[in-house]
Amino acid sequence: MQASGRIVGVALAGITILLIHMSGQTPPVAAPANQARAATGRGRAAAAADAARALATFPAQQRPPGDPALVARGKTIYGINCQSCHGADLRGGDLGGPNLLRSQVVLSDQNGELILPIIQGARQSNGMPAISMSADDVKATATFIHEIVGSSKGQGAPPDSGAPPPNILVGDAAVGQKFFTEKCTGCHSATGDLQGIATRIPDAKTLQNRWVAGGANGRGATNPDRRIVTVTVTQPSGEKVEGRLIRIDDFLVTLANADGTLTTIRRDGDQPKVEVKDPIQPHRDLLGVYTDKNLHDVTAYLVTLK
Repeated sequence: MQASGRIVGVALAGITILLIHMSGQTPPVAAPANQARAATGRGRAAAAADAARALATFPAQQRPPGDPALVARGKTIYGINCQSCHGADLRGGDLGGPNLLRSQVVLSDQNGELILPIIQGARQSNGMPAISMSADDVKATATFIHEIVGSSKGQGAPPDSGAPPPNILVGDAAVGQKFFTEKCTGCHSATGDLQGIATRIPDAKTLQNRWVAGGANGRGATNPDRRIVTVTVTQPSGEKVEGRLIRIDDFLVTLANADGTLTTIRRDGDQPKVEVKDPIQPHRDLLGVYTDKNLHDVTAYLVTLK
């Protein structure tokens, strides 16, 4: 019986070390001996229970398929808000976002509860800006991300077929210019911020992904102010407080002041007045307007801006 206890303990220790290794942490040197002694004292049943609990900390490995409608919605939201940084396949995008396939946060998250604080700005000091997104939108995005992580395509890229990539330049540049004039010239100009964009971003697919997501205009390094969401809080007395939005809900709004300090203000219905300014909001508003033809036509026009 004592020998069997040792065997179970060593097995449990091995599982523990494997899981710690998968999480990217450094296992403590004394862990195998400690786990073996603990397992010997508790017996097989307790050791097996410990192992089951340890395996349960990696839910992404056994996650059931997500609701197809929720996955589709999350894919759309991800394309607008996340793809330019994290890539269409979650492996990192043009703006330098990390690979989400190996993210411990993603692996441990269930329904967006760990992703939500990051979306709200918990990692702004690491270059991840706050994004104005509802909790339901975060849940849908998380469902899509989990679907990709759990799929065979998420775990490894499909083999190279040797065929050339499809040509996405199938639109009408003249029609795309008309759409651009009607929908985009309030913020952008072909002779201003977008002048020469096709030279700075020569790959048509990358260019399309950039403009759909509201990405950088390709002028060297990404503008750090491009995705900063700001907020203005106006008290009933008329006093105003302005700063970078950190977090907002029905009860509180937190903003960062110019000196880096944080201010949290309680909300009661529509008081005080809160105005959020998101530079990428116009691109999100167009999400329900775009058709596939619009995407192809505008891209065909933008590639002419050399």
